[in-house]
Amino acid sequence: MSGYQYDLVVIGSGPAGEKGAAQAAYFGKKVAMIEAEPVVGGAAANTGTLPSKTLRETALMLSGFRARGLYGVDLSIRREVRVRDFLHREKMVKETERGRILKNLERHRVSLFQGLGSFVDPHTIKVTHKSGEEETLTAEKVLISTGSSPRTPEMFPFAHPRVWDSNEILLLEFMPKTMAVVGGGVIGSEYACTFAALGAKVFLIDGRDKLLTFLDGEISSAIKHRMVQLGIEMVMPEKVKACSADDKACQVILESGRTLDVDAVLVAAGRISNTGKLNLQAAGVDVGERGLLKVNEHFQTNVPHIYAAGDVIGFPALASTSMEQARLAMVHAFQLGYKKEVSPILPFGIYTIPEVSMAGETEESLREKKIDFVAGKASYGNNPRGEIIGDYDGFLKLLFRRSDMKLMGVHVIGEQATELVHIGLAAMLADATSDLFIRACFNYPTLGDLYKYATYDAMGHRD
Repeated sequence: MSGYQYDLVVIGSGPAGEKGAAQAAYFGKKVAMIEAEPVVGGAAANTGTLPSKTLRETALMLSGFRARGLYGVDLSIRREVRVRDFLHREKMVKETERGRILKNLERHRVSLFQGLGSFVDPHTIKVTHKSGEEETLTAEKVLISTGSSPRTPEMFPFAHPRVWDSNEILLLEFMPKTMAVVGGGVIGSEYACTFAALGAKVFLIDGRDKLLTFLDGEISSAIKHRMVQLGIEMVMPEKVKACSADDKACQVILESGRTLDVDAVLVAAGRISNTGKLNLQAAGVDVGERGLLKVNEHFQTNVPHIYAAGDVIGFPALASTSMEQARLAMVHAFQLGYKKEVSPILPFGIYTIPEVSMAGETEESLREKKIDFVAGKASYGNNPRGEIIGDYDGFLKLLFRRSDMKLMGVHVIGEQATELVHIGLAAMLADATSDLFIRACFNYPTLGDLYKYATYDAMGHRD
């Protein structure tokens, strides 16, 4: 360890921090982790990924949404959903995940220090405990994985209990009957669907005219249509001019002059990297816009022994990609020599109602790259499993390169989309062509069988 206390100090215990620490410790490195919050897990376990997805499932269950019309009867609960009912499962999931993370750190003999970490010099980190006591740790390598926090534009009165950011929504004290969601990104769209499923009238406000612009255009249009069917009013393109709140309601004034009077406002206006308290100048680490850290292909900052992974380095800022980035960073940091790259194709999962997921190219990106392609689609409504679960509008869309029918992109909207996409993801990582799905025999009845029929559809459009 060249005189240092630790081979590695990790700052932050979210997905990147946990997996990076475990990776190094698994190969015999002495590792310390610093966590500023009283609980481990970062946003993924406590305020973002798992809580929001759990609330979505709770909303679907309490509202009877999945069963509406499926058996010719309305199975929805005939009482008002209480906050306690809504948050009960979310709290259980969080506690379970925190326990799992602590056990994983303990199993790998990672030393956990609870307090605020900040640099004293490039190899020394000070830990300031809640009591005010301080101690210093020295390390040969450092991994910064402090995540991000919601951006809070000044025009919104966040101190008021009716105005929430995406963290505060988990502390809600009442169930709104009307709600404005500001920001049509992933977080805003997911929460808009969750509250709409519970029967709230939701207004989704966004400055763009296209929803979730990174999606394939056809999928973006389809999820926008489905959200409208759910009862969400799309207020776009539109921007907020002012927002106020009192004991009874919130008022949102739009640039067009329109005014929305609602019970609550959720602001999902992007996120800022949590780097402001790290004293990075003492380590010589450069910081970019919104606190983002720039890294190279090995996830090194401009100071070679200091690495960064996860939300703190920006897009794609997913729990899944954060884990892989941190693992790869540690393989490079300690020359472990077994993992050479983060997957070149990353899946995206959006837990709207219905789910949306994609991997690979979109029609728009293929046109931009001047790659001639052929698309094939298969509908849930024409699939026996889709019929059984009552999802008649979902579909799978495959994009093949026309010249050799190599699979280039997978896009799904519908029940279990985030699971279904992995078949196509694995196929693309193996450089598969349409022949793979023609030869494959899928269980029946399954949604997986959609791959065969989407491929047949593409082959029919090839000539």
